Amino acid sequence: MSVESSSSQSRLSTRISLRWVPEPAFENTDTIVMSVAGWYVDLRVDKKSGAIDWAIAGQRVVDSTNSRTHSSEQVQFTHELDSQNSFDAVDCGTFSTLPNGDDLEQGSMPRADLPGCPVAEYEEVWRELEFRAGPDGPGKGTSWVIESQNEIPLSEGDELEVNRTFLGKVWGTYLALRQVQIHVRQEGSSKVVEGKGVSARREEWDAVTGWQVKYCLGAGDELPSMNHGINDSTWKLGQTVLVAGKKYIVRGLERTV
Repeated sequence: MSVESSSSQSRLSTRISLRWVPEPAFENTDTIVMSVAGWYVDLRVDKKSGAIDWAIAGQRVVDSTNSRTHSSEQVQFTHELDSQNSFDAVDCGTFSTLPNGDDLEQGSMPRADLPGCPVAEYEEVWRELEFRAGPDGPGKGTSWVIESQNEIPLSEGDELEVNRTFLGKVWGTYLALRQVQIHVRQEGSSKVVEGKGVSARREEWDAVTGWQVKYCLGAGDELPSMNHGINDSTWKLGQTVLVAGKKYIVRGLERTV
């Protein structure tokens, strides 16, 4: 994952390396993570196959008892959407700053590349990226994370198939993730009991040609595109908005003018 800078509620970063302790560090993905005001969208694409290595989205909660003014910061990430179906896994990383300015994340999580997905210690190195200029021009832009509003009228014990979608944008970078999930009503609330296929779309702004598709994976053609006119100019935090005829909740929002 990645942590946000102190000057903004938004952050855009990429992974430099992953190390399963005590094995050597490596990097097999093209990863982009965006976080806006406590919500994140994360797409990791395998460099060799071009397939989704991992796609996740949800909340990022900073441990307020361990401030970044000290040598490290603890951040917990929920998995509302997860292509590896680790919805209940405890994903908590401790971040510290390396001499070159990169962030070192240390923690433990399931290893999806091994049978049985055993929990293992890991180290990830993250590098913050400059925001890509978008349609608003240099030095300004809008960042947001929105989640599909899925009305689930379930009785206790009932199951329902849901298309759960997260869309995120940081200036001139856009991500869209969608997963088919099976929700069940348990003790008065909806719980994800199974995750199926994930579709993904990543677009980047070009000043000459407009929004360009970098990745379109799974049923990515069915996901909303910035080229289809997503108008975020009047959005407010917590508001329900319409995108491609579907309802979304504005989870995180920041405007830089």
